[in-house]
Amino acid sequence: MRFTPEQYKLKDIPNNNFIDIDELRSLLECESTAQKVDEVIVKALSKSRLTLAQVAILLNCAPEQRAKVLLAAQKLKQEVYGNRIVLFAPLYVGNYCSNCCTYCDFRADNVNANRKTLTPSELKLEVEALTDAGHKRLILVFGEHPIYSADFIAKTAREAYSVKKNNGEIRRVNINAAPLSVEDFKVVKGADIGTYQIFQETYDPQLYAKFHKSGKKADYQYRLTGLDRAMEAGIDDVGIGVLFGLGPWRTEVLALVRHTVHLEACFNVGPHTISFPRITQTQGAEGAPNPISDDDFMYAIAVLRLAVPYAGLILTARENPELRDKAIKYGVSQIDGGSKLDIGSYSKTDDEGTKQFKLNDDRPLSEVIDSLIDSDRLPSFCTACYRKGRTGEHFMEFSVPGFIKRFCTPNAILTLAEYLEDYATETTKINGYAIINRELEQLGEKATEVEQRIERIKSGERDLLY
Repeated sequence: MRFTPEQYKLKDIPNNNFIDIDELRSLLECESTAQKVDEVIVKALSKSRLTLAQVAILLNCAPEQRAKVLLAAQKLKQEVYGNRIVLFAPLYVGNYCSNCCTYCDFRADNVNANRKTLTPSELKLEVEALTDAGHKRLILVFGEHPIYSADFIAKTAREAYSVKKNNGEIRRVNINAAPLSVEDFKVVKGADIGTYQIFQETYDPQLYAKFHKSGKKADYQYRLTGLDRAMEAGIDDVGIGVLFGLGPWRTEVLALVRHTVHLEACFNVGPHTISFPRITQTQGAEGAPNPISDDDFMYAIAVLRLAVPYAGLILTARENPELRDKAIKYGVSQIDGGSKLDIGSYSKTDDEGTKQFKLNDDRPLSEVIDSLIDSDRLPSFCTACYRKGRTGEHFMEFSVPGFIKRFCTPNAILTLAEYLEDYATETTKINGYAIINRELEQLGEKATEVEQRIERIKSGERDLLY
């Protein structure tokens, strides 16, 4: 039996196999006329939920129709997020793995991999190095192996939070790790983590089986429902993602939206973030059987922005600076800066462990921030919503209508002011405060209160949440 997009709530129950790949493919057989594309754009700009059929229309539109879709995505991105771009860093804790994913250098059968897990003292050095650069937000990345248990993940998160050096501290620890049981997710939640990310890699079950040869990750269904269990455990900020290059990109985009609809239907909360890394060069792993071009990649980002306006769209340093800058324009709201993938390499210059893939943007955080400021964007290290309780359903209440900018812009300004006072060069400081002054002009009656807090920051206070 086929269900229309409007009927999904009838069959969406937690831990159900909600992906019907044949259904998604059939939706992509739709006719996409200019009139239909225009109608979908109007609905998207009203911040209303698009049905899967409407998303399929955008994905199928003729090349000459793409420009207006990109323009609409740019407009919606500006309305919801303003000029701010959230910054974070990945911190690889360990690369032991019990899976055999054909595209990954962490795979268990890679006999050339140099395996490494950070000790507590090494973790502290890594976090200190990141805070010395100005970072406030980390995502801890773990290989999928029994040694990285729920207790280990929770302990590592607490250790990262505990590191304080001068004005440096980590205020938000996100997790990228294996799917867990409900009880284990509760253990991790107890460490006050932020978002828990699980990428499905590909939503096509047959392709999934081809690329995931063995290990617990070979269980498609267990991975697919991992975030349902996280939600059941009380983790209401979750992140979904695919690895572009494994399956046809249009089907994967539609599946991401389908996953979003499932989470909304079951828990009244969609994904906090959506990620879409592309396969990049590794050390001996297989390449991309279904590569996606730069133009299609950019268009996929624009469609996701129109389909899920409230979600943070993450683009990592797998991509080069030029492409990342363009992607920000059309929908990306979070990027990493100053990233290093070799385990232990933030605090040392030599490689400590095999890295998972190749970076194409190796700029230090300071250069990334300078580039954002030069592009009239507002770098943000904001963590206020998470610590003010604006997560899960509360976040949806604010963000779906696009009101989150009321909170995020003031907090972005305050965190940028902290960075400028503690880490910036004099030139960056001058240019950064010029951006802040421009943003203050747009805040109206809130500007005075934010200006007062900036003065308190200049006097030495920190972490002034709005």
